Amino acid sequence: MISALDRRQFLRGAALAGGGAALSAWLPAWAQTISPGMRPTLPTVSGEDITLTIARQSMSIDGRQFRAIGVNGTVPAPLIRLREGQRVRLNVINQLEEDSSIHWHGLILPANMDGVPGVSFPGIKPGSNYLYQFSVVQSGTYWYHSHSGLQEQEGHYGPIIIDPAGADPVAYDREHVIVLADHSALSPQAIFRRLKVNPGHFNFQRQTLAGLLSGKDQPLKDRLDWGQMRMDPADISDVTGSTYTYLVNGHGPMDNWTALFTPGERVRLRVINASAMTTFNVRIPGLPLTIVQADGQNVVPVTVDEFQIGVAETYDVVVSPGDDKAYTLVGEAIDRSGMARATLAPRAGMAGEVPPLRKRPLADMKDMGMDMSSMPGMEGMDMSGGAMRGVDPTAEKNASARLATGAAAAMATMDNSAMAGMDHSGMDHSAMSGMDHGAMGADGQMAGMDHGGHAMGSMKMRDFSNAPQVKRDPSVQTISPMPVDRTGEPGQGLADVGHKVLVYRDLMALDRNPDVRAPSRSIDIHLTGNMERFMWSFDGEKMSDHHEPIPFIEGERVRVNLINDTMMGHPIHIHGHFFELVTGHGDHAPRKHTVIVQPGGKVTWDFTADAVGDWAFHCHLLYHMHAGMMRVVSVRPKGDA
Repeated sequence: MISALDRRQFLRGAALAGGGAALSAWLPAWAQTISPGMRPTLPTVSGEDITLTIARQSMSIDGRQFRAIGVNGTVPAPLIRLREGQRVRLNVINQLEEDSSIHWHGLILPANMDGVPGVSFPGIKPGSNYLYQFSVVQSGTYWYHSHSGLQEQEGHYGPIIIDPAGADPVAYDREHVIVLADHSALSPQAIFRRLKVNPGHFNFQRQTLAGLLSGKDQPLKDRLDWGQMRMDPADISDVTGSTYTYLVNGHGPMDNWTALFTPGERVRLRVINASAMTTFNVRIPGLPLTIVQADGQNVVPVTVDEFQIGVAETYDVVVSPGDDKAYTLVGEAIDRSGMARATLAPRAGMAGEVPPLRKRPLADMKDMGMDMSSMPGMEGMDMSGGAMRGVDPTAEKNASARLATGAAAAMATMDNSAMAGMDHSGMDHSAMSGMDHGAMGADGQMAGMDHGGHAMGSMKMRDFSNAPQVKRDPSVQTISPMPVDRTGEPGQGLADVGHKVLVYRDLMALDRNPDVRAPSRSIDIHLTGNMERFMWSFDGEKMSDHHEPIPFIEGERVRVNLINDTMMGHPIHIHGHFFELVTGHGDHAPRKHTVIVQPGGKVTWDFTADAVGDWAFHCHLLYHMHAGMMRVVSVRPKGDA
């Protein structure tokens, strides 16, 4: 695991960049180690007839060789550049010894061109081809990737830029594509097997006894409380820097991928998270970032210092480096186990200062779906870590009494289920010797738990009355007792970084939404799982166990409430459609195709079911989708209603 980034190693990266010829054989023109940006003279894959060949190959990362899957001989795949309004035919040839596919992520097209085997087409057999053909009806930054097995993890992904038919509302002098990814020496199948055997296999950042003795992380009482609930607050990411190298355009941190600029230019960065399992926190120390596009859709410009980008999301940002110096682009993994790193510089061979990895976050009560601050008398209190902070002991005692009495009715149905029989071998018990596990009843309930200095009464973390449609199954570890809308929050670990971080509520569509009708109905979809058994699902049912699609009628307007009953964030993606986030912006609500639902939180969006056919709907964490967090959305023609 990369626990800290050695700056001397990064200085050596400049020397490695000098050996760029060794890398260039595996890299497309747009991703070469020293990039002048997207220029008319730069070779791209474009036009009306395009051929893409999928095959096994090798790739070089930080001087090491890795197995990979490439397209047209490169990893990442070639950049496809199209224009809004054109017609395109893409002949995809599969030279693998297994079925493959390409999904055009975020593109609006006919269902049989969407590229999801078993949902919208049969897949591409070894040695055969499939002709995708469709009209390009949008513009913006998108990407493409395999939707077969776990091939996406091995490098089967590439960027798409669609230029607008008219004038681009975003003014810039130069543009670079930034594709973030994660890669491992382990095969994706080996990673998945290890997660199923021990979901905490890759987590080397658990709390320790040494940390407790030195005053780090949670105090003993909070550790005991979390241990009784069989929950690990350090379980932020399933797959970490212990096996991953984090990439920018196919380059590891020491490869020093460099984007050139001239001081004073407006530089557009088209950032795509093409990773399998990693949420990145992106910043360029010393440079403000002006967000101009989200998921290919233009937004009212908003300037921030950092943004969190979930798997499959895209953000276009404009920066204006005025000084003749190098800047470091940092893509820090959400669990702080490593980072992707690149350089913005006026000349090749330069490298900016690389900041150290920040302290890794710990989940708190809110991430369990217990937002105590929303209860009467508890407003404004920080419940992180399970204890109330920022109040004097008397106020805390009084608040505890209010919670135990005035809020008793609200808490009566909540009982801290310890999930009897759950495999919790992945938990760190270093500070838990002497814990009285006998207090746990046969039904998995523990009465009278005292959480961090305030009486919680009997609390149930698996109360199905809060989610009656969720299947009662061991695969459902928790049901969030009090999930709240977290679209105004910056994401795990970013609340106290000391600078402006993008939140979803900052986003506002540049143009009026195409459909501003009120929804005619509303549905709830619960994101469910058992983090100790690596089981993931929607409403307690995984894809392989539930074949009935979620039905919609062509043209109807529907409100969807995504409720995260797990302690991990999930980037949720719907195929064939865009949706409008309900964040208070009315007819200028931001339009997206993928959204992170924060742990224990909820997200509401409205969408128009205007694309007839069967479409995939899933978590874009690859191994979560593979484990079952996927469903089919079926839009039926009006006449069939």
